Amino acid sequence: MKIFILLFFVSTAFAVDKKAEKIYSQDEFDKKVAEEVNQKVDQIKNKSVTVLTKEILAKEQSLKQREMELQKKEDQIKVNSAEIEKKIQDFNKSQYGVLGCMQKNDDDLKARVAQQVEVVSSMKPDKAAQLLSVQDADIAVRILQLLDPKKASKIFNLMEKEVSARLQKQYMDMKR
Repeated sequence: MKIFILLFFVSTAFAVDKKAEKIYSQDEFDKKVAEEVNQKVDQIKNKSVTVLTKEILAKEQSLKQREMELQKKEDQIKVNSAEIEKKIQDFNKSQYGVLGCMQKNDDDLKARVAQQVEVVSSMKPDKAAQLLSVQDADIAVRILQLLDPKKASKIFNLMEKEVSARLQKQYMDMKR
C-alpha cells in the first residue's frame, strides 16, 4: 500500500506541466515532491478505509486469478512436452525398425547374390548367359562382378546383344 502511494506521488511529481516548464533546484524539487506527497496523502485519508480495502482485495484476487492461469499454462506445457517426447521416442523406434529392415534386406540380397555366384560359376557359360539374361539387371551385374573376368566375358558374348550391351554398361559403371 505504501509502495503504491509512493509510486503514485513520484510519478505525479515527475509529470511535466505543459503550461509552465520550470527547472527546479534540488531543494525546490524536494519541497515540491513533499507538497505533492502530502496532498495525495490527504486525498487518501479522505477516502474511506473500506474502499481502499476493497481495491486491495480486488487487486489481490486478480493476481491470484492470473497466477492460476499461469499455473494452468505451465501444466499444459509440461503435458505437451511429455507427449512430444513420447512421440519422438516412438518415431526413433520406428526409424530404427526401418533401418534394421533395410539392413536385413541388404544382407539377404548379398546372401542371395553369393549363392547365385556359386551356382553360376559352376555352370557352363551358355546356361549362365540364359539364366542371367532373365535375371534382374542389378542382381545380374552384381553376380557378374563377383565371377572370374574371363568367365564373365564369355557369358556376355553368349547373351543377346541388347541384353549384353545394357548389362555391360551397368557393369562398367559399377566398376568405376
